[in-house]
Amino acid sequence: PDQASFVADPKYVVGKGRLEEICLSALHKGAEMIIFDGELTPSQMNAITDVTDLKIVDRTMLILDIFARRAKSREGRLQVELAQLRYAVPRLAKKQEGLSRLTGGIGGQGPGETKLESDKRMVRDRISRLSAEIEDVKRVRDQQRAGRRKHPFPFASIVGYTSAGKSTLMNRLTGSDVLVDAMPFATLDPTTRKIDLPDGYSVFLTDTVGFIRNLPTQLVAAFHSTLEEVTFSDLLVHLVDISNPAWELQRDSVIETLQQLGAGDKPVLTVFNKIDAVPDHDLAKHLVAE
Repeated sequence: PDQASFVADPKYVVGKGRLEEICLSALHKGAEMIIFDGELTPSQMNAITDVTDLKIVDRTMLILDIFARRAKSREGRLQVELAQLRYAVPRLAKKQEGLSRLTGGIGGQGPGETKLESDKRMVRDRISRLSAEIEDVKRVRDQQRAGRRKHPFPFASIVGYTSAGKSTLMNRLTGSDVLVDAMPFATLDPTTRKIDLPDGYSVFLTDTVGFIRNLPTQLVAAFHSTLEEVTFSDLLVHLVDISNPAWELQRDSVIETLQQLGAGDKPVLTVFNKIDAVPDHDLAKHLVAE
């Protein structure tokens, strides 16, 4: 259909007629959910679920779910749960809005309002506990970093878009066995290894979590103690998957995220990866020459 014929409706993200077409198409294809490439507000989520019984997932929910599946360490699981709860708080209030209107008379407190406040209090308490536990883990990480800083060697971090090949490069340079997989966000926990250079010098190299376009604010906040590894680095190795058709967009997304983290002024060594999969070898030579 002609996209110009549809008028976007803030209530449904797209026009209601267009939304009904999308839902009908999903049913015909046997789909069980519809994924929106953007973050839905609580009111949009409610409006869309009123139109269809299909599961509705937005960009943030999808990324949080992927992170939850990938998290293996204690810190990773704590950070994912914290991000999920922070995402859920406003949606919890919206979900219970109808019940909160049930009052027990003038000046009374109805059962819906009690349940809502109870749920919100439990979530806030859990967020506080998680934040405290993450701070404890952060202190241990700070102590480890301070111990490494006693050595006269610089720190470098490998950064890049998810699935750019950071862990593969880390393993090749250090001889370590960091998980390597093409799946998004295969590595959530930063790994630091010491590399002995040929001239007798050394460097500490850290493999970081992969970045992604429009990284949800909940993840940036929850994973701050992990992402901040780049802010302590003396050098950033920006790995770019040049075989991806959208490599320029991915490169710019990484640069933008680094700026958000306060690491935008760090010295950067850009490494173009997977050039063997690029049909235009002249492009790779031109980029390296720049």
